[in-house]
Amino acid sequence: METRYLFTQSKDKLIEKIIDADEVMINHMIFNQFEAFPTHASNSNVYMLVIRGTLSLQLGEEPEKKHLSGSLVSIPYNVTMNVSNQDAEQLEFFVIKAPHPRKYKEV
Repeated sequence: METRYLFTQSKDKLIEKIIDADEVMINHMIFNQFEAFPTHASNSNVYMLVIRGTLSLQLGEEPEKKHLSGSLVSIPYNVTMNVSNQDAEQLEFFVIKAPHPRKYKEV
């Protein structure tokens, strides 16, 4: 009845899509020090679950904040964000978008 989804362990930067369903999109990411996403706006309700390391997150005009492993960060729709790893320890996190961005406007 259940579906099992696997995700990769890596020493290198990694961005992989784990689930791509209308209800939810889940990506798994690994960033080494100074690796980042390009600045972009959230395209759904976004949740970032920090598994390992420290997530450096700058939202809108707010100053950058650091979120340690064990944190779940909620980001509302249409907020400009900078996501990076500014620390020496490898950052591993999941990005959960609910609903999937392709369905967001239908909510």
